Amino acid sequence: MALLPLYQQVEQQEWIDIPSGWLQGRTVFGGLIAGLLLQKALSVVQDAAKQLLSCNITFVGPVQQGQARLSAEVLREGKSVTSLEVRLWQDDAVQTILIASFGTQRDSRIHVQNLAQVPDYPTAEQLDKTFYLEGLMPECLQHFELCWAEGSYPMAGSKVPDFGGWARFAPSLHPNREMQLADLFVLMDVWPPGVLPMFKIPAPASSLTWQITYLQPIVGQIQDWLKYKVVTEYAEHGYSTEYAHVWDQQNRLIAVLRQTVAVFA
Repeated sequence: MALLPLYQQVEQQEWIDIPSGWLQGRTVFGGLIAGLLLQKALSVVQDAAKQLLSCNITFVGPVQQGQARLSAEVLREGKSVTSLEVRLWQDDAVQTILIASFGTQRDSRIHVQNLAQVPDYPTAEQLDKTFYLEGLMPECLQHFELCWAEGSYPMAGSKVPDFGGWARFAPSLHPNREMQLADLFVLMDVWPPGVLPMFKIPAPASSLTWQITYLQPIVGQIQDWLKYKVVTEYAEHGYSTEYAHVWDQQNRLIAVLRQTVAVFA
């Protein structure tokens, strides 16, 4: 199922149907769930002057294909900032929670541009693309194309974590159109956790929390490539914490991501 009809369901209905083709192990791909919850938040705010500032997502439990209910509550609506919570329910239980803040721009004397260095990668066209292998890869990966530009692939048995590269929606399944903010959320989560190159054999790794700080409005098409680089800060006792940066093709920093991951290896 294409994404736009799903977004329309989210905007118009309390109950939605999560389609097949998006599984990641025993759960629906977290990026799709994050995108749907973000779309619900946007439909509630309905104020073009208030842009997304940041959000926090907690993946409480596995989300299954089929029916799910989305509920939204405005926590506070101020002159500058609106904060709200969106929950996804299945089987009368909360499975995912998003808390987001939207704000208007204000005049300020404070200007800081202490940004991460942009990695100098070859273009996606100069790199090898990953190819979806049915039965060997999570089925959600059929919706994307990835190009590794730095670091090792998952399950490489590397002594060090982390990697970087380019990602976009697969043109074969997603006709080109203007990228929406929910699309960006879906795409940003396609990369695996930074510790996966250290795995020697396949083993689960599940996101517990995902924090997004949104810096620049996304401009472009869903078939445009976005640059990504992840850094693992700490991994011990079955959990890891990491941060990542996402740039567009003009090297504008779009978002800063933080993630806590449960590691079963």
